[in-house]
Amino acid sequence: MFDYLIVGAGYAGSVLAERLASVANKKVLIIDKRNHIAGNAYDHYDEAGILVHKYGPHIFHTNSKDIFDYLSKFTEWRNYQHRVLGSLDGQLFPIPINLTTINSMYGLNLTSEQVEEFFASKAEPVKEMKTSEDVVVGRVGRELYEKFFRGYTQKQWGLDPSELHASVTARVPTRTNKDDRYFTDAYQAMPLHGYTRMFEKILSHPNIKIMLNTDYKEVVNEISYKKLIFTGPIDEYFNYQFGKLPYRSLDFKFETHDKETYQETGTINYPNDYAFTRITEFKYLTGQRHEKTSLVYEFPKAEGDPYYPIPKSENTVLYQKYKKLADELTDTYFVGRLGTYKYYNMDQVVAQALATFKKIQHQDSQESLATNDVASSINKNGSLGRY
Repeated sequence: MFDYLIVGAGYAGSVLAERLASVANKKVLIIDKRNHIAGNAYDHYDEAGILVHKYGPHIFHTNSKDIFDYLSKFTEWRNYQHRVLGSLDGQLFPIPINLTTINSMYGLNLTSEQVEEFFASKAEPVKEMKTSEDVVVGRVGRELYEKFFRGYTQKQWGLDPSELHASVTARVPTRTNKDDRYFTDAYQAMPLHGYTRMFEKILSHPNIKIMLNTDYKEVVNEISYKKLIFTGPIDEYFNYQFGKLPYRSLDFKFETHDKETYQETGTINYPNDYAFTRITEFKYLTGQRHEKTSLVYEFPKAEGDPYYPIPKSENTVLYQKYKKLADELTDTYFVGRLGTYKYYNMDQVVAQALATFKKIQHQDSQESLATNDVASSINKNGSLGRY
């Protein structure tokens, strides 16, 4: 008998498995449909011997010291600050838009104060920031919106920015200085030996058993367990009874080239050209030295593995129907990007998993108190109750 069955060996499931096993001394079985652990963060060495991310680039960044310290128990780090260029009209410009972007694109020599005035002169008045288009147009104007945001967003989401929640483009800042880092978090680093190695250490506790190539629905009735943690799609758990929650998926095209580097930086975005959104060259991310280099092209699509919950109001309404069913269950927890239908970064998933563990600890302590009260009553009265 396992104390917990955990479905999904990505961040949410693995962090919860580790905490339950090492802190709460619970026996845990973690299962995954895929033939590997680490979820979408899984990395491996390709045929050329280059460490690549199978499901697209994963760059770790967080402002939380607690999360960074927690993961540091399982990995050493390589300091890495991600930089992205955008290919526009045959030229490369820093993304997010910053002072250098504007000066290079328009042949200007503005200061930080002057570029603020420049943005203000381009911005269009928007009464209420409801959509992704509203956010960008209201901040930097329509010309920059068309060049940097609209085409990329349409490819990535299969929808015009005017159809998407404001949170999508609000994730991408606009800067008035020359800071060309894609992220500005206090902690930016890559696991020194890769994500998969880190996950191996997270799941190395003797209380944790792992089953791969395992479909939850096919084995759930054969496994003896007390409580369930589900990190897969919440609508799938409930057999899509209200309909499917929509996701965006990705196709990946990997290439290896007989040269040390292929492009100028780790990732180059292609907002308006080609069917792919970006090309990432892994050696920038991993710091690996090799005479060859491997890269990946990303092609967004509607069907396939669920990667990105689509942030539209009607999808939130549909999710809430499933959440209501989930809230009615006892001893079952839904965690992670798919389990809670939210577009989380890696650190946010870790934070959610750690918060869920605290919730479980509290519930277990309450159950223990209730059990002790019953036992005390039995000892005092000689029976469970008087009827």
